Amino acid sequence: MTILNTPFDTTYNTAPFSQITDADFLPAFKIAIEDARAEINAITASEAAPTFENTTEALEFSGQQLDRISSIFFNLNSAETNDTIQKIAQDVSPLLSEFGNDITLNEDLFKRVKAVYDSKDTLDLTVEQQTLLDKQYKSFARNGANLSEDKKQKLRAIDKQLSQLQLKFGENVLAETNNFEMLVLNEEELSGLPEGVLEAAKQLAESKDQEGWLFTLDYPSYIPFLTYADNRALREKLAIAAGKKAFKGDALDNQNNVLQIATLRFERAQLLGYKTHAHFVLEERMAKTPQKVEAFLEELLVKAKPAALREFQELQEFANTLDGISTLEKWDSAYYAEKLKQQRFDLDDEKLKPYFKLENVINGAFKVAQKLYGLEFEEITSIDKYHDEVLTYKVTDANGEMVSIFYADFFPRTGKRNGAWMTIYKPQFVKEHKNERPHISIVCNFTKPTKTKPSLLTFNEVTTLFHEFGHALHGMLANTTYPSLSGTSVFWDFVELPSQVFENWCYEKEALELFATHYQTGELIPMDLVQKIKDSSAFHEGMQTLRQLSFGLLDMSWHGIDPTPITDVKTHELNAFEGTQLFPDVKENCMSTSFSHIFQGGYSSGYYSYKWAEVLDADAFEFFTEKGIFDKNVATKFKEHVLSQGGIEDPMVLYKRFRGQEPKPDALLKRAGLIEK
Repeated sequence: MTILNTPFDTTYNTAPFSQITDADFLPAFKIAIEDARAEINAITASEAAPTFENTTEALEFSGQQLDRISSIFFNLNSAETNDTIQKIAQDVSPLLSEFGNDITLNEDLFKRVKAVYDSKDTLDLTVEQQTLLDKQYKSFARNGANLSEDKKQKLRAIDKQLSQLQLKFGENVLAETNNFEMLVLNEEELSGLPEGVLEAAKQLAESKDQEGWLFTLDYPSYIPFLTYADNRALREKLAIAAGKKAFKGDALDNQNNVLQIATLRFERAQLLGYKTHAHFVLEERMAKTPQKVEAFLEELLVKAKPAALREFQELQEFANTLDGISTLEKWDSAYYAEKLKQQRFDLDDEKLKPYFKLENVINGAFKVAQKLYGLEFEEITSIDKYHDEVLTYKVTDANGEMVSIFYADFFPRTGKRNGAWMTIYKPQFVKEHKNERPHISIVCNFTKPTKTKPSLLTFNEVTTLFHEFGHALHGMLANTTYPSLSGTSVFWDFVELPSQVFENWCYEKEALELFATHYQTGELIPMDLVQKIKDSSAFHEGMQTLRQLSFGLLDMSWHGIDPTPITDVKTHELNAFEGTQLFPDVKENCMSTSFSHIFQGGYSSGYYSYKWAEVLDADAFEFFTEKGIFDKNVATKFKEHVLSQGGIEDPMVLYKRFRGQEPKPDALLKRAGLIEK
């Protein structure tokens, strides 16, 4: 028995990180799996006739300890991993996959679930109970419960292999990110880079006992270098290094992993009676079918491509006029776009950064949430955390009632993957008349404070923080009975609505006045800068939209077809990008081999959902702007019908309850400058 297998004797029932050792995890998983198995056996061994309470609810609340251990472990594997944790992940993933199959392929259990499902019309169920029952039955049917025994065994083998391949894919990408360093000894080669970027690079070199300036593929190092460094050769070196992650034909190469993952997902879908993996996935999405996704992407492509081509041509001419660049390459894009934006809007991201000190932006997000939803955030030090840099907060409502525990982890580390995400350590649910409140976390990779400066965010990082905080609000404000329907447990193409809609407040004067003050003088951000931020918000939106669409199309190209004839990852990728490509191809680079969203994360057949949710968020925020961005009535509707409801009903039903109508794409197209306002 480990500390992970006992109830946590901690304040607010938080994870006791300081008392957990890496060695605890594997035995803890094995014990929790056996305990969960015993709970399943108790359901199937019951001689009582199947009911909603003794079967559906009992199954929903089984394995809670296993779920808790899994959330702690896999969140650490993303945010604070090491060789030991990665090895445990490789050992544990097949065990979890096998146990998941033991449940969905358990005939006795399925018979009881089916018996309740078949009698649902005679039961007096709430909407949430009906949704739980439908979801549970579908989970069995969609994961092999109706298969013959030999096909069930084949499904088990596929799932086991997939769990290991996906983990290996992610480990390779992380290792490739960590392995690359670019040390620059001559400061003259670093002209154009802002002072803060230089200081951070110097500090990083010093931390590794090196002279000079050290740059990596971590976003706070990589993005500013490509945006500001005048040295084109070094930009090229860094960009190619990022683009060829896991595409070098060595031990960390992911090409074979990509082919195997895509093929196994297809085989799994076929085994379950679906045409492709995309058909399987999209059945449980708002979009419903690959055809609808492809039509959606194509419609946006038709609208965005002319604008993207105009913007690209303009950027090419600008670079040529400025520096005689006859062929614009990928490593030129951010650099010349930034210069053009500065020229056109007289707006320099570096001039904005002093107004976006990290602590002020965090407090800004809190103040916006307070004005909209009546939440209060109090930093507390009485709970454990997995790293010293993590901030911890207690969240309460206007009556002082506990809403959530909130963790925030903002800076890059060796054991932390790139990017930004929101995650959950403990879900919200109601059991035995007690509303268990959630433990929510956001993880980002922002520029660390230096010896002379606090962490100052680019405006893009400000919107990233607000985006992840929007996800966090979806988790915090959850108010459902069942954990599998709580918070962000919604259709994947609906999950980005709360995050993307919250970004909109970053562009609004009323919101910026709450937190955008100069870190040295305390001066409020000048309102002409606010106007410039708004004016520039649609800058290069055509190119940005085309880029997002290209990722969605690449995703569907792997998952919306039979991938078994594909033998060359790069060739396949070039074909997928054909209609969206603006820049010349770089032969050393391949996106698929490090496209973690779809080959490691949960976005396979779902990358389109970012644009899908943009339609929802633009339409939703238009409602706010009509009434006032802090209008209590609109905010309450959004909280009551979207944020608190999780997945208890079809998302379109919830959205229409909030908005009074289905979303229209016009608001997005207007905001993006792709149609006239």
